[in-house]
Amino acid sequence: MEEVQDIVIVGAGIAGLTTSLGLHKLGIRSLVLESSGSLRITGFALAIWTNAWKALDAVGIGDSLRQQHKQIYWNLSTSTISGVQTAAMSFDAKGKHGDHEFRCVNRMLLLEALSKELPSGTIRFSSKVVSIEISGFYKLVHLADGTILKTKVLIGCDGVNSVVAKWLGFKAPTFTGRASIRGCVNFKSNHGFEPKFFQFFGKGFRFGFLPYNDTGVYWFLATSEDKEREDDPIKMKQFVLSKLGNVYVPNEVKAIVENTELDSIISSPLRYRHPWELLWGNINKDNVCVAGDALHPMTPELGQGGCAALEDGVVLARCLAGASLKEQSKETKWKGDREREEYKRIDLGLKKYAKERRWRSIELISTAYFIGFISQGNGQVTTFLRDNILPAFLAGLLLKKADFDYGKLRIS
Repeated sequence: MEEVQDIVIVGAGIAGLTTSLGLHKLGIRSLVLESSGSLRITGFALAIWTNAWKALDAVGIGDSLRQQHKQIYWNLSTSTISGVQTAAMSFDAKGKHGDHEFRCVNRMLLLEALSKELPSGTIRFSSKVVSIEISGFYKLVHLADGTILKTKVLIGCDGVNSVVAKWLGFKAPTFTGRASIRGCVNFKSNHGFEPKFFQFFGKGFRFGFLPYNDTGVYWFLATSEDKEREDDPIKMKQFVLSKLGNVYVPNEVKAIVENTELDSIISSPLRYRHPWELLWGNINKDNVCVAGDALHPMTPELGQGGCAALEDGVVLARCLAGASLKEQSKETKWKGDREREEYKRIDLGLKKYAKERRWRSIELISTAYFIGFISQGNGQVTTFLRDNILPAFLAGLLLKKADFDYGKLRIS
């Protein structure tokens, strides 16, 4: 069975839903394919910085999410070796492109907010893509259930193991040898933590936590990878508590981990795309492109993975809409000529998207990897940098990378 669609987006994650909603706001319909049976929740919560709030405002869901999540005003960094606070920096600052804004956002609430704004039938669940082929000016997207979708545009927002990225020629993301254990705890009453981003730097690990509302706290531990504990939440929890047990960390911080339920703890190996792959690789080809983690998988030190995906969605929707809404040439009469002209317009729009996102992606991936290398290094030089320079430097860097202008959603 063959079904014709104008735009098919693979993956109902942050990038996919933002792109679809951005297109919808500009009057263009798309179909979003999701391999799971429902919206995916991986990671529980995520950092949403200034640049991402602009994207959320552009697609119309910023204010509703603000009402559910506390704004974070300070970054506090402490050495677990000495117990001394090494940096304190206010996020209540003004950047080149407006006031800074930082909140920790529940991932499911974000995905639900995006999906609720889409027209009924936009997301098609249990739709796993198994192969892609070219057919003239169209792409044939083959699904596991035998369905074939014929589409003018194919957008891969299908994460680090992207089928679409592989089709474009990208290699699988590279393992760093490090992992991130993450958890989320909801207390029965007010947890009492101030709206601050608390970070603790130790030898070979970085622990941090931040509240997202009056009762919920999100935490993480970045450390060396260990396959044995990767799928065992009991071992994960024991490992985190052991890391915090013999260092200068307040008991109320340890209590956050102790009170976390086992089904609210996960571990993920940290992977990234080599920057030179983005420099020379095909972000778009034959009216196929990638966005989000399918484009720029990165380590979490800057908290920009989800934010960059939101940026991608706005830029991609704008570039695609700009191409799709241009009038056909009056000289174009025949169907084949119309299809060829439309194909070329879409191609130019996707090339514009790729040009805008290439260097931004390279910059974020490279910077995050460098910070992670220092923060978890054990050598004399990296230890000195981590204990004396990194905390204050990182706080400023978080604001700098969030102070980025990627344009509006509207078409000029």
